[in-house]
Amino acid sequence: MIDTPRWVRDAVFYQIFPDRFAASERVPKLGHLEPWADPPTTHGFKGGDLLGIAEHLPMLADLGITALYLTPIFASASNHRYHTYDYLRVDPLLGGDAALRELIDAAHARGMRIILDGVFNHTGRGFWAFHHILENGLASPYLDWFRVDRSALAAGRQMLAYPETGRTVTAPGMPGEYASSLERLGYEAWWGLPSLPKLNTDYQPVRDYLLTVAEHWIRFGIDGWRLDVPEEIADRPFWQAFRTRVRAVNPEAYLVGEIWHVAPDWLAGDRFDAVMNYPLAEAILGFTGAHHLDLAVVRSHQEYSRIKRLSGDEIAGRIRTVLAAYAPETAAVQLNLLDSHDTPRIRTLLSRDEAALRMAYLLQATLPGAPCMYYGDEVGLEGANDPDSRRAFPWDESTWDLGTLAFVRAAYRLRHAEPILRGGGLRIVGTSGDSLAILRSGRWDELSDLPAGARPALVVVNAGEGPVALSIEAAELAGFRLVTALATREPADELGGSTVGGDGRLDLVVPARYGAVLRPA
Repeated sequence: MIDTPRWVRDAVFYQIFPDRFAASERVPKLGHLEPWADPPTTHGFKGGDLLGIAEHLPMLADLGITALYLTPIFASASNHRYHTYDYLRVDPLLGGDAALRELIDAAHARGMRIILDGVFNHTGRGFWAFHHILENGLASPYLDWFRVDRSALAAGRQMLAYPETGRTVTAPGMPGEYASSLERLGYEAWWGLPSLPKLNTDYQPVRDYLLTVAEHWIRFGIDGWRLDVPEEIADRPFWQAFRTRVRAVNPEAYLVGEIWHVAPDWLAGDRFDAVMNYPLAEAILGFTGAHHLDLAVVRSHQEYSRIKRLSGDEIAGRIRTVLAAYAPETAAVQLNLLDSHDTPRIRTLLSRDEAALRMAYLLQATLPGAPCMYYGDEVGLEGANDPDSRRAFPWDESTWDLGTLAFVRAAYRLRHAEPILRGGGLRIVGTSGDSLAILRSGRWDELSDLPAGARPALVVVNAGEGPVALSIEAAELAGFRLVTALATREPADELGGSTVGGDGRLDLVVPARYGAVLRPA
């Protein structure tokens, strides 16, 4: 049996980009900040910090959030902090180590967990070991920490860490094309970007350093790691050692990898517990968005360009494929996001269509795995590709979409209230046209801790433009009268009051662009 953290099955995550969520008056601001409400820029800072997050934990708890995933917080010269220069220091612009201490303590006091973003494939060019090489060349004791062009250094050519303005430095194609950056810059850089030198993780002192970093922050009190671009460290023993070191400190630590495809080999029990479940997100968006996808936005994104309109039968196949790829205890802890700092926001992807949004959130809240909300989505924050997807949280409540907020709150509360949605089995019990019916019933695996008499739940969604006749076969519901626990619009009882036949058959006419969770009365 694969050992995954039990708490994640019950979790609802909230992803926060710390510079953009909330700014506390207790963290001094140095000036030169972008106005909070202005559109974000690639290099600008808004001034959000960790104490700002701590001060808004009551609001997040009311939303139903039980875990936070923070994008990088370590010292860095970029607003997103994927350019780390000190892995053992929280960025002072975020409040430093003391602010993280307060945030962890406040979160834990509320029963919330915190996972941090670990960027261990590459550093910023200000990272102390890389800076040492820039200053000393072949004489630096840290020369083996990065892959550098030694022959160029021997010939007197310095590494091109700061190319001339206008000079093209980005490597073509996909990440992993490091050879060209080695030739052009004098060192391997992620995506050929001079600001992101790639660590030589084959070198034992580098491995030891990174494992020490991983263990240090677990001891500090974090509850797990989200690992950035882990496939670029194609080194199974490294990640096995990472898991061993982290779990030795906290056996319940959650390890989730940023992998954009179905990846069962990575979740075989020796490396990660979960991946960011983008394949499921693409399926949900393709189904619920139907004719309402903003195709220009979809096509503009390298990964989300795979999103295609799906029928009920097609999304059923996608759900089966994603779940069948993993052991049940792994599927139950996948990070089920719909968007992130690396994608356009869901509201923009779905052309601001409220019905599509609610159907997507309904499926996210009722499928196996831990839902993850990207900050601000719950109040209607929009955004296309980076940097637009990283807008500041709109604290002016008059601008909020209160309908979406209320629906998301209700969906997450239902998930918390119904054990079957977190630990129950799943079966597709009906499809027709653009409609789908899912039954959550029985135990998902031998770890499922369902109370006696846990009620099954029937999830019904019609993403089509007209009503659909849907025949459902669910013996577990035989003879029950069903009531509506959650619906995407009023009146909430459009399907409620139906009685399932003694043979477990139920014929419904599902209204257009409508979703509901039904349960036995």
